[in-house]
Amino acid sequence: MENFEKNIISDVAVETVNLTRATFEEAGILKKILDNDIEQGFQKIIIDLTQCEFIDSTFIGVLVVTLKEIAKIGGEIRIIKPTSSANTILTQSGTLEYFNLVGSVEEGVKSFRSEKI
Repeated sequence: MENFEKNIISDVAVETVNLTRATFEEAGILKKILDNDIEQGFQKIIIDLTQCEFIDSTFIGVLVVTLKEIAKIGGEIRIIKPTSSANTILTQSGTLEYFNLVGSVEEGVKSFRSEKI
């Protein structure tokens, strides 16, 4: 299984992070992937963190920076709610208040359909 998998559902890029520990070592890779999505014109991105048990500050930083970048072009990111451990890390860092959390890819895609971007 690849560490990162991309699926396209209509006009939504779904990036699945298949890591139990998402750290600075992988943060650069995720940044390139998300930058590429934006360059390809995706304004709706779902990031699936359900496999992550730990997320470090560098990885969190990539999520926040990318959210700011995509917001400049009228886009948005949804995050599939991570495990309780990773969720605690994101909550304690204050990161979750900036993102729309969804329970699944299907829920994320549907949430994009219910609003115009």
